[in-house]
Amino acid sequence: MSTVTSQSPLNTDKARFNMIEQQVRPWEVVDSKVLELMTAVRREDFVPAVYRNLAFADLDVPMTQPAQAGLCMLAPKVQARLLQDAAVQPTDTVLHIGTGTGYMAALLGKQAKQVLSLEIVPELAAQARQNLQQAGITNVDVRQADAAAWGFKACEALLPYNVIVLSGSVAEVPQDLLMLLKVGGRLIAVVGHEPIMRATIVTRVSDTSYATVQPWDYVAPRLKNFPEGSTFRF
Repeated sequence: MSTVTSQSPLNTDKARFNMIEQQVRPWEVVDSKVLELMTAVRREDFVPAVYRNLAFADLDVPMTQPAQAGLCMLAPKVQARLLQDAAVQPTDTVLHIGTGTGYMAALLGKQAKQVLSLEIVPELAAQARQNLQQAGITNVDVRQADAAAWGFKACEALLPYNVIVLSGSVAEVPQDLLMLLKVGGRLIAVVGHEPIMRATIVTRVSDTSYATVQPWDYVAPRLKNFPEGSTFRF
């Protein structure tokens, strides 16, 4: 990877505009609030300096140097679509798994009342806290934890949740995770195995029933330590 050269504010603004118009909008992201957030929250501030020239590129950007498999910031269009489909409201409590460097957590924090964001890699959790602080976002609690351990015990701090967002793929949605949703709450994740994975929105209809839709496809890096099978089936 070559050394990144700095961009002037004008070039950065143009790159951000092109990202939204050429990548995000064509992916059926039409929610004006989401588009405004993609403009307002500076994505480049959440990208490691060595990769900053890729901040607005249509790809999953590495979060470590050297790059490590699976440790990527999802492409802008994917994060925007996840945010749109999550439909976060100002009164919502949100669980976010896979903080990375904090960009998706920042977007969620701008929409929600409160966000608990979990990151398994200590160095990334620390970087995310710093990035969020510098961005002035105070309603996101970043914790270093293995989200899937002990039946998702680390996820229980703010339960029940209106929204759960997974910034990475899983083989299946674990029942233990769905149980953290309020009735009427929704989980969004990329689910499946390569080469076919689908964005999956699960809404908790009642204490015992769920409704599922899978509106689009994308192959995303795996979240670490999630189970490869569960008793829950769609």
